[in-house]
Amino acid sequence: MTTREKMRLDVKWATRQRLQYIEIMAWYSGVVTRSDVARAFGLSDPAATKDLKLYSDLAPGNLVYNHGVFGFVPAEGFAAVYADLAPAAVLPIIAANLAVANGPYGNALIYGLPAASLPLPARLPSAHTLAQVTRAIHGRRKLRVSYRSLSDRDSQAQRILEPHTLVNPGIRWHVRAYSEETCDFRDFVLSRLVAAECLDAPAESGEQYDDDWVEWVGLRLAPHSGLDAAKRESLLLDYAASGDVIEFNVRRALLGYVLQRLSVDTTPDHSLNPHAYQLMLLNRDEIEPFAAWAFR
Repeated sequence: MTTREKMRLDVKWATRQRLQYIEIMAWYSGVVTRSDVARAFGLSDPAATKDLKLYSDLAPGNLVYNHGVFGFVPAEGFAAVYADLAPAAVLPIIAANLAVANGPYGNALIYGLPAASLPLPARLPSAHTLAQVTRAIHGRRKLRVSYRSLSDRDSQAQRILEPHTLVNPGIRWHVRAYSEETCDFRDFVLSRLVAAECLDAPAESGEQYDDDWVEWVGLRLAPHSGLDAAKRESLLLDYAASGDVIEFNVRRALLGYVLQRLSVDTTPDHSLNPHAYQLMLLNRDEIEPFAAWAFR
């Protein structure tokens, strides 16, 4: 175990949250002050000062006090000890204005960085219905639901599900579950659940039996051939491609959502408008059997 790993493990959880905040704030805002820490966690100034001193003791040389901004700034050799500073981890935290859940800071921007999202309609069930779903997942139990399906079958007939995972594809939430009615695993949109009841009966299935969930497939995309060379090069940079192909692995159950979310041209001859569909699918034959609904 490295010294940094030992430092991280030796700190109590609540204190570690504050040290993580100090690192994220210092790195991404460029400075962290006593008042920042106090406001984010509802602390007194002396308590916030104590946290900053503790951080300096545990990670000496990481932060340097700058009299010009009345706060601590990252040193030239700054290396995070407590926080994951990867953009994929930090941007959702900044967007949600989170230090810890339900903090005392109200509407104040605790990282000092405004963030906006699309004002999409809320597609969510009631708190009671969601709680029945999550309790069934947590307790590995069966779930009785009334569901408004868009298929031709009776859309409000009761069915018994065995849910295993909540999924957010970016536009709406759904639950991945085994359906006793159809004897297979499917996606059920949470906002279409009219009612739900967590039953005492244990679920007989689980994610380990859901082949499309546990199996992954390599997705191979490329900038649309209808774009000029400069735009294709920009897209390769945008997706951090190491060559001319954008490659990553996706659960088979999520392939269609990824294609939809990235606006991928899935036509055989790549005939869609390249300005609306900037990426095209290269391994169609391999992918289509698992996401036929997303293909044109």
